[in-house]
Amino acid sequence: MHRSPFFLALLALISMEITAISDEGMWLFNQLPQKQLAEKYGFKVTDDWAEHLMLSSVRFNSGGSASFVSSNGLVLTNHHVASDTLYKLSTAERNYNEDGFLAKTQADEIRAPDLELNQLVSIEDVTQEINAAVSKDLNASQAAKARQAKMAEVEKKSLEKSGFRSDVITLYGGGRYHLYRYKKYTDVRLVWAPEAKAAFFGGDADNFEYPRFCLDVTLFRVYENGEPAKISHYLRTEPQGATDGDLIFVSGNPGRTRRIYTSDALAYQRDHAMPRMLNLLRRKENLLQQYSLNGPEATRRARDDMFGVQNSRKAYTGMLQGLQDPTFIAGKRVVEQKNLEKLKADPQNKDLAEAWTTISELQQRKKAILGQAGSLKTQLYSIAQTLVLMPTEDKKANGDRLRAFRDSNRESLEQELYSPAPIYPDLEKVLLADELARFLEERGGDHPLSISLLAGQSPRDRAASIVQGTKLIDVETRRSLVKGGSEAIDQSKDPMIDLAKLLEAEYRRLEEIQDELEEIERQAYSKISQAQFVLNGESVYPDATFTLRLAYGAVRSYQVDGETIPSHTTLGGAFDHEKNHEAKDSWVLPKSWRAAREKLNPSTPYNFVCTADIIGGNSGSPVVNRKGALVGIIFDGNIQSLTADYYYDDRQGRAVAVDIAGVLEALRKIYDASFIADQFGK
Repeated sequence: MHRSPFFLALLALISMEITAISDEGMWLFNQLPQKQLAEKYGFKVTDDWAEHLMLSSVRFNSGGSASFVSSNGLVLTNHHVASDTLYKLSTAERNYNEDGFLAKTQADEIRAPDLELNQLVSIEDVTQEINAAVSKDLNASQAAKARQAKMAEVEKKSLEKSGFRSDVITLYGGGRYHLYRYKKYTDVRLVWAPEAKAAFFGGDADNFEYPRFCLDVTLFRVYENGEPAKISHYLRTEPQGATDGDLIFVSGNPGRTRRIYTSDALAYQRDHAMPRMLNLLRRKENLLQQYSLNGPEATRRARDDMFGVQNSRKAYTGMLQGLQDPTFIAGKRVVEQKNLEKLKADPQNKDLAEAWTTISELQQRKKAILGQAGSLKTQLYSIAQTLVLMPTEDKKANGDRLRAFRDSNRESLEQELYSPAPIYPDLEKVLLADELARFLEERGGDHPLSISLLAGQSPRDRAASIVQGTKLIDVETRRSLVKGGSEAIDQSKDPMIDLAKLLEAEYRRLEEIQDELEEIERQAYSKISQAQFVLNGESVYPDATFTLRLAYGAVRSYQVDGETIPSHTTLGGAFDHEKNHEAKDSWVLPKSWRAAREKLNPSTPYNFVCTADIIGGNSGSPVVNRKGALVGIIFDGNIQSLTADYYYDDRQGRAVAVDIAGVLEALRKIYDASFIADQFGK
């Protein structure tokens, strides 16, 4: 009898729903899996080892992870994490994303227009303080406001006292609250990027596949006071890279997992939320493909959005396939039933069982508002919305503001709002027209908001007139509107501002509903977390929250259909891969590679796979060995790993990394950048 991989994975989870098995876990740096590492690998994590790795790790505000690799501020991440900046720095004449970039001297390094890097410096448990602000007599809406006010207060006090960016992070669905303090670097400069053909070799066809042959890396440098920053904690390099069977660690910022979700919450994702998201992604992909047909420059302008959409579309497809396997949610229900029986038989904890019912009822309320948009997803509209919301939010007490407008987030908000990065009106017209059309499809053409938004025009004509008439592309116009406050916004005749005003009330209405639902969900999952602690002990990792975590595993091959997939590929294998695909389409190496082929050591390790538990957001994460030395950089997961949002399975699921040996070989022999390679680890 055939058993699906989802069923087999769940068999291992019947007795303990979320406790770690095998190499599972995205662990907090203040709650590391000492027992598991000691028992399986004979490794003890020392405080010094963990602190050094934590301080050597970096988060990109644009999404993704990275690490310091030199004392003079070099930061190593993925090319696809850096692509947002590469596109913003590019022009029609100089396409850094496609053609690559190399700064021959520090004076040639190019400053990113709006990039912020975060280095986590401390973690503090503030659970008691946050929970104390929410009394039991408050309804969900009142509780949400009280909790948010306390979180804002804690963040502001921390910012004022320490000078560090301070974020209160919700963990265990609301079971714990930790204060994360970050040192921010906002003067970040591009040092080196390979060509897109090397970084994304194989293109969308090879995405989430393995073996891979990608140089998906880019180097930046952080500056302070106009000089390269002096970094105390940075990663030394293991020049030989990773070895098959090695114990490795991944220090990065996984975006979001849903492993705590109940079976009813997963069913809502399967039947409603995720199919809708996939349809939106497919729609956006088709739109961008059509726009790109307008020529090479249109293709360049759309490329960053296109990559993100295609990557997300493929990832969501894999996740949905996992949810649609009927044995997965059925197995989850078996686990829940066993746990609920234990809870109900325990007089001290039987009330916790009510949380599953609460979550079940909540899914119907989520379904009722699914698809109701209170904003439009374009760059110029996002700017307009921020400008319209800001005067009202600034007049409120800090704790009553929308999170993005709190004092603790102000510097980051303004850096993004005043970014000089290019905005392309032709692309904005296409995107806005589609957003308006989608709004009509979801609300109906006769809805009062639909009528107001279109103002008697078709979506296409309305979008064209708004984008042609707006002045928000100009950064100084944005500054002037902020300086003028509510009076300037009220008197503004800018059509994009007017559009944002039309949707402001709806945006705020939906935000209030979301806050209420999140508070109900937070309180319920807090009880579910308590139940897990009761049933499985405290050694449980929380779902990912785009904050720093430590994963571990081994460099290991795997089998598919009876065939062993080796743990490593080589630089020489990239040329074979090109030949096997007859150098067509996505399988064409850059000219620089062909020119340097005879100089390269073809056996140099290039990409490798490991069993570390990762998810989106881990891109760019450093992979280190027992000594804490850098051996690779995470850039992908294989197709079998795409269910990691919901559960971990290491039989075939693998994280994919660029081996540091391949990076150094390429720097020295392909890009003539030994002067950069020599800075690694020094």
